[in-house]
Amino acid sequence: MRNFLFFFCLLFFGACQNEQAPATTTDQSLTDANPPANGFLAEASDEKAMAIADSVMLAMGGRKNWDRTRYIGWTFFNRRHLLWDKKTGRVRISMKDDSTTIYQINIKDDTGKVLQEGVALSEPDSVAKYLDRAKSIWINDAYWLVMPFKLKDSGVALKYVGQDTMMGGKDAEVLELTFREVGKTPENKYLVYIDPATNLVSQWDFFSTAADKEARFSTPWADYEQHGNILLSGNRGRGSLTDIAVYDEIPDSVFQSLAPIDISSL
Repeated sequence: MRNFLFFFCLLFFGACQNEQAPATTTDQSLTDANPPANGFLAEASDEKAMAIADSVMLAMGGRKNWDRTRYIGWTFFNRRHLLWDKKTGRVRISMKDDSTTIYQINIKDDTGKVLQEGVALSEPDSVAKYLDRAKSIWINDAYWLVMPFKLKDSGVALKYVGQDTMMGGKDAEVLELTFREVGKTPENKYLVYIDPATNLVSQWDFFSTAADKEARFSTPWADYEQHGNILLSGNRGRGSLTDIAVYDEIPDSVFQSLAPIDISSL
């Protein structure tokens, strides 16, 4: 499972609950627009899929709250801990079982520094090699956590598939996500299952290529919790994202130092 999880997801980055939704929900949807990112493949998407994506964004806390969320931390399948500064693009990656390996990268310009097995790297080719690995880790691990916020992201084509049944037997509205010239595996495809009672993503199916008829695997998205002003889910069935946290402030030194940190002190 170790290699399997890493390689399948190297890309990256509505139904109402009832016929008479509360006025506050309607008002919020009117004032909290969810425009597509530059490069979203609107011509390859359909209106119903985009409307459901907007409902998911609203259920997760809304676009304004997502945009205002600055710092997010989490541990990916008990392997590594990530801190992400959404505003600046800074990401700190610490290996869970190896305090001698730490990556500091800015995903917007691919700059940063690396502590590899206790040694701060200085040779440019080595630094570039490990920063590329760090960016791949972030692309993968962040998509596992925040995919519902990225349904109208750059390079994404979004289509409504129809209604289907999830693993637990509940009905769902299903969206198909395909990609063009984005991330490191743009040939991937996902089916994303949205629970019409909550408008939350409750399952995804992964396909290695868009032409595949059978999913490589299916994973639940469960146990949503409030973090700051947004909802995030960590339960993926066979594994979990843990230590999920949203921070209002994190010292700049955390994104500069190659020394271990105690995440409980943040």
